[in-house]
Amino acid sequence: MIQKNPIRFFLLALLLIGIDQASKLWILQYMQEHLYMPINVIGDWFKFQYVLNPGMAFGMELNHQYGKLVLSIFRLFAMVGIGWYLVYLAKHGAPNGLLYAMALILAGAIGNVIDSTFYGVYLHNSPYGAPTPWFHGQVIDFIFFDLWEGILPRWIPIWGGSYFSMPIFNFADSCIFVGVCLILFFQRRFYQLQAEREGLLPDDPDATNAAVLPMSEAAEELGISETEMPSEKRNTPESELIKPEQNEPEQADQPLPVSDGPLKEKEA
Repeated sequence: MIQKNPIRFFLLALLLIGIDQASKLWILQYMQEHLYMPINVIGDWFKFQYVLNPGMAFGMELNHQYGKLVLSIFRLFAMVGIGWYLVYLAKHGAPNGLLYAMALILAGAIGNVIDSTFYGVYLHNSPYGAPTPWFHGQVIDFIFFDLWEGILPRWIPIWGGSYFSMPIFNFADSCIFVGVCLILFFQRRFYQLQAEREGLLPDDPDATNAAVLPMSEAAEELGISETEMPSEKRNTPESELIKPEQNEPEQADQPLPVSDGPLKEKEA
């Protein structure tokens, strides 16, 4: 198992959090100057539209008196849990793709936690009637893909017959969405790579893990019995145990040389 340093993945999450907060504050200042009118970025289908979201991601809300407080507390616990799991995966040698996906999810969670916790106090955007501005800040959403809006067909379960418009979201929501998609699409590959690494790299490497050919098989390869096996060959790695005919050229049978000295003496 190869442990990895989780610092670089936290640095990536920190960079994404900075981008998220900078984009929200920039769109807030820019849209105030332009009377909150939508800005066409690419054609008529990709726009920047400033909205305040008092509830969940992608413009969804929790319609309850304490729904916002419950959601903010849940986000705090989720942020801590995701951070702990990222450290756990890094120390257990998880693939980099899985660690980057977790860093994306962590950045998105922290980005929205900052909005919910502090924006009600510093930006004064908590909903009217909120018991406290703390933990009741509204999340700034502005990314809008204006692809379709209208009445959904009645055959669609639950939402059939209701009005639908594409959700408006922010950079933090995008990080969460991309991170979850990476895990869903590549989870088999991620965990297969981790399993292969754990199998090839044991926790306690030992010299006994070397590939050593058993003595009975080595003797069979050499064509001798186990008792005739030389002691220095009994623990030889398999790669060094090669059959004699593989490293010694075959020699043809040749007659022994015969001296003609005695024959000459008899003739004499």
